[in-house]
Order: sequence, then C-alpha cells, then structure tokens
Amino acid sequence: MSSFGQVFRVTTYGESHCKSVGCIVDGVPPNMSLTEEDIQPQLTRRRPGQSKLTTPRDEKDRVEIQSGTENGKTLGTPIGMIVRNEDQRPKDYKETDIYPRPSHADYTYLQKYGIKASSGGGRSSARETIGRVAAGAVAEKFLKQLNNVEIVAFVSAVGDVSINRNPTNPEFQNLLQTITRETVDANQPMRCPVESVRDQMAEIVTNFKHKQDSIGGVVTCVIRNCPIGLGEPAFDKLEALLAHAMLSIPATKGFEIGSGFEGTRIPGSQHNDPFYVEDGRFKTRTNNSGGIQGGISNGENIYFSVAFKPPATISQEQQTASYEGVDGVLAAKGRHDPNVTPRAVPIVEAMAALVLADAVLIQKSREFALSVVS
Repeated sequence: MSSFGQVFRVTTYGESHCKSVGCIVDGVPPNMSLTEEDIQPQLTRRRPGQSKLTTPRDEKDRVEIQSGTENGKTLGTPIGMIVRNEDQRPKDYKETDIYPRPSHADYTYLQKYGIKASSGGGRSSARETIGRVAAGAVAEKFLKQLNNVEIVAFVSAVGDVSINRNPTNPEFQNLLQTITRETVDANQPMRCPVESVRDQMAEIVTNFKHKQDSIGGVVTCVIRNCPIGLGEPAFDKLEALLAHAMLSIPATKGFEIGSGFEGTRIPGSQHNDPFYVEDGRFKTRTNNSGGIQGGISNGENIYFSVAFKPPATISQEQQTASYEGVDGVLAAKGRHDPNVTPRAVPIVEAMAALVLADAVLIQKSREFALSVVS
C-alpha cells in the first residue's frame, strides 16, 4: 500500500521517471505555521548529486505546497505537496525491458502486477521517498512544537568499517546525547560524525564506485525528548511501528533497537535498566531498552539502527536471465549511488517523525477519553 499511519497519515505517489512525485498528508493539526521553507531543507539533504559519491542525477527537488495551507497556516485539511521530476532519462533503462536486474524489483513487480514501470524501478525506486521526506518535515515541525522532539540520524557503518555501537560504550551513548544535524552534515560526504572511521568509509565507497560496484551500510538514529506513553501494545508497540517504517524504506534489510543483537550476549542482571528518580521523574541509569519498554516510550532517548544493502543497480556486467528465460549478461546503465546511506539519513529521520506524530495523536485521544470518564 502507499499510505502510512492512522491519524497522521501520509500517502505518497509517483514513479522514478514520471512527471512528478509527492504526497498527501492528512491529520495535520490546524493553525500550525507551515511553508515550503519548513520542508525544503530535508529534501535538499536527500536530493541526488550532493557529492562525487552519489548519483549525478541533476534534480533540485523543489517542493510546492498545493493544498491544506493558507497564509502560511495549516487548515486542518489534507496537505498536498509536489516535487517535479526534471532530469529523467528513460532511455538508460531499455535493457531492463529484456533482463530483470539481479536483486532489484523488476521481476517481482512484474509478477505481482502483470506490468511494471519501464524505467528506473518505478515505485521501487528511492525517488518514491521524496513524499516521505516532505511529510516527515511536516511531522517534525509538529513534534518540535509539541515537546521539542529532536530526531538525528547518521551513518554508523559502511562495509566492514563501523563505529562502536555497543550499548555499553560510553562514547556511543555520549554521541547519541550530543549529536546534531549540523554536526552530521559537516562530515560530508559520508555523514559519519566519527573522524576515525569517516575517511575510511569514503575510501571504501570510492573504491567500489571505481569498480562499478556497490556496498551497503548502516544508519543509526536517535530520538530525544520523546513524550512518555507512546505506542499501542500489543501489535502496534512503538518499536514495532518503527521497524515497520524503517523496513519500508527501499534497500533496507535489517533493524535493531537499543541493545539489539548485542543484547543477546549480556546477562539480564547487566542488561536491565535500573530506575532512579530525579526532580520527581523516573529515569534509567542505563538505556539498553533503547527508550522503549513494553512497547511504550519511557522518556529516555530512543535509538535504533537500520541496515541498507548494497544498491542493486550496478554498471558491472552480471550474469542473469531474460524475461523469456534465456541466459544473458546485463550491464545496467543510468546514474546510481554506490552506497545509499548518506542520502538515507533524512529518510530515516522522516519515517521516525511520521511514526511519532501518529503515535502522539493516538495517545492524545486516549488521554482525552480518560479525562472524560475520570
């Protein structure tokens, strides 16, 4: 489906090489200040052509608000946003009409729908995420006004080079507490804030680009100042919603929150997060839970990591089979990222914001119902 969320709900539209992409956002509270200037920065962070290590496709990704606002204020009605595609090159994909790209969605889309977009992967292209990022920027503004919520993502691994994400590592926890988007963006082109590995990451991606190959990586995200009580057990636990959101992003293959898989190696006596009270508020001395317990936010930092596979479309010759079942060789053309993680950073932030905005509105309705019957 192309819609996400229950109360704060976004529907995205568009293919990689159609006339435009965009979204409709429903459930945005009325009378909130909102203009294109609030949305454009995140789209600019996501856009192609940011460095020599990203696709050179020349898109400015300028957003236009089509509905739902007046005089810079939201009306409470659906907000429509559009970004026009300007640099399409459908001719680069003629060979994919003969051969499905290995590990891409060409074959599965054709099997599911009986038809597929003729160029660029259609809806399976990362260009679809423009609508998510635009909607996420709206959600972020709402969350910022609500509780000064901060959402910051960064690249934490490329190939076999990684920062130390062990939850017991004090340097990692300090990074989660202090990292800002300004710091992340100052560490271009990789958006990794740890100098000791940043340059190694860039070198790895450069090498794979020169070999007409690709490599995967990990994006880590922290959410600070999240309200307590978000999440709807049993099936809509907050971490389950975040996992759903993150694994819906193109090229994702893994999700872990808090201690994640590392937590399986720690005994419960060390893994448990002891409570203490400060200024009348419960806090935890450690945060192996990743800010969520029982599927509900507990007020601590929420942090998680998302694994991105190597981009499937590469220019290197690959053995494959045609749609007619004849063995052949495909060397894909077009413009592609050798590693998607730097551009995935604002997408991860956007999806986190959409999850939280929806969860907040659901919790507010619960609190209102409780006030009525109390």
